[in-house]
Amino acid sequence: MTAKHRFPSTTPVQNIWSMRWLGAVVLALAGLACGEKSDSEPLTVKAEDGTDLPLRETTPELQARFKEGDALFDFTYNESDGLGPLYIRAACSSCHQSAGKGPGAVQKMAVVEPDGVTSSEDQSALAWGHTVRPYKTAGATQTIQAPGSAQNVKLSLRVGPAVFGRGYLEAIADSEIERMQAEQSTRTDGIHGRVNRVTYHSQPNPEQPFHTHQPGQGNLIGRFGVKARISTLDEFTADAMQGDMGITSPMRPAEPANPDGLTDDGKPGTDVDLARVNAVADYMRLLEIPKRATPGADGPRLFAEARCSVCHVPSLQTRSDYPLAPLAGRDAPVYSDLLLHDMGTGLADGMVDESATSREWRTAPLIGLRFFTTYLHDGRAKTLREAVLAHQGPGSEANDSLSRFQQLSSSEQSALLDFVSSL
Repeated sequence: MTAKHRFPSTTPVQNIWSMRWLGAVVLALAGLACGEKSDSEPLTVKAEDGTDLPLRETTPELQARFKEGDALFDFTYNESDGLGPLYIRAACSSCHQSAGKGPGAVQKMAVVEPDGVTSSEDQSALAWGHTVRPYKTAGATQTIQAPGSAQNVKLSLRVGPAVFGRGYLEAIADSEIERMQAEQSTRTDGIHGRVNRVTYHSQPNPEQPFHTHQPGQGNLIGRFGVKARISTLDEFTADAMQGDMGITSPMRPAEPANPDGLTDDGKPGTDVDLARVNAVADYMRLLEIPKRATPGADGPRLFAEARCSVCHVPSLQTRSDYPLAPLAGRDAPVYSDLLLHDMGTGLADGMVDESATSREWRTAPLIGLRFFTTYLHDGRAKTLREAVLAHQGPGSEANDSLSRFQQLSSSEQSALLDFVSSL
């Protein structure tokens, strides 16, 4: 796990930012002492091209909110903060370093039918759920590992996804996603994406200004997670805190099932309040899409000709009433339709999420790919070309598109891949 400074849980934001400020001062003084800069050498500001930057059109108030959430996103939990009893990582940033993809990963397991793909109706062999939790604390004596003797348990990996640009995804109007589904339903090339309707499990905090759903709403459009099983960033945050770190909140008050039957940890009751969940969610809402190079004409044209843009839709419109003004009523250049697609047996993982089947995956947004070192949900592809080719296989909706890609000349394929890598 990534090494982090540890601070008391009572005032994590103030402590973290105080240390960052102190570190900056020490480094600045050290630089002057070493003669790196003098009065005759003006300081220069480097251009920012990162993955951990706030929305470009924002206010001082939102900038402060971004910094508050950023500090909590980096905060490393201890047993006394409520970590565990079982956990995968101890900080959000351990799975989403610099708001990007990885390095942390989650191992999933599912009981499958003899075909090795279809999820079995009987999942009783996995008494403690579908997630491997390799670390323990707060009195736990046993971790959750894959059952070694069960030949019908399929293991798969999920690399922590990038979280930059996620506010754009949340802001996209439901009508836009439904429009994509309707348009694709009439296609003759096998591409028929569909919405994953999910249940909104929790009541939003009425004091949270950016929550996007009113109490009592359900049957919402899932848009987060590799199978689109979560509808909002507050749900995404609370779910990850509980599932990956054992950090409970009013939105997810119960500890995950564990072999020891522990129902609490080193911090009695819920571990964090709604304010902390909302702050971390707002940090992700306020993350900007990394700057993109202006594309030449060939890349986007070939991307469309190969029908990549049918699923990786370049832009969708956001809600005009989205509570975060910089994201309301605008084009969201996310390169995704946010729909589920049957990708065939080659990518199937045996997992079912809400209505998503083993073979179905939400179209991954093409955002900040130049910062990735691996691709696809499990990181199996080491290059973009490998990721593209992995879309082809028995039963995959992308087979026609892959055939078109393979019919391109070598230089055209390179131009298309260069365009995708610039996104």
